[in-house]
Amino acid sequence: MRKPFLIGCLFVATLAMGQLNTTDEEAIKAVLETQRTAWNNYDLETFMETYWKSDSLTFYGSAGVVRGWQATMDRYRKSYPTAAHFGQLRFVLNDITPITAEAYYVLGEFYLTREVGDAKGIFMLVMKKIDGQWKIVADTSCATP
Repeated sequence: MRKPFLIGCLFVATLAMGQLNTTDEEAIKAVLETQRTAWNNYDLETFMETYWKSDSLTFYGSAGVVRGWQATMDRYRKSYPTAAHFGQLRFVLNDITPITAEAYYVLGEFYLTREVGDAKGIFMLVMKKIDGQWKIVADTSCATP
């Protein structure tokens, strides 16, 4: 009698963990949708709200490593100075994988359609739940030919 009970408990626990992961994945997708919408509205301030507002935020791109939220904001302002440089952003999410219960990595592709020339590339984000909200704590983005 104990064995079926234990197996039942493990089954219920597994289902609950799967639900939690699905909830986290949906919340992470919502953060990325906030990013996409803000970008497409030329709203860098809202776009940057998805990043961890910390000196420990890390962005790694073609110009090297940038550390800190403000430095990342400044990098975006310099690289995308006008709405024509922003264009319209589209993501393809290839993988969302838990690292811990409070952290995930996200692998994807970005596509920018814009007046000054289209751009595309790949990215890997590390997202962490901070004060109940999913934030990007590390961003590695690279343009591809």
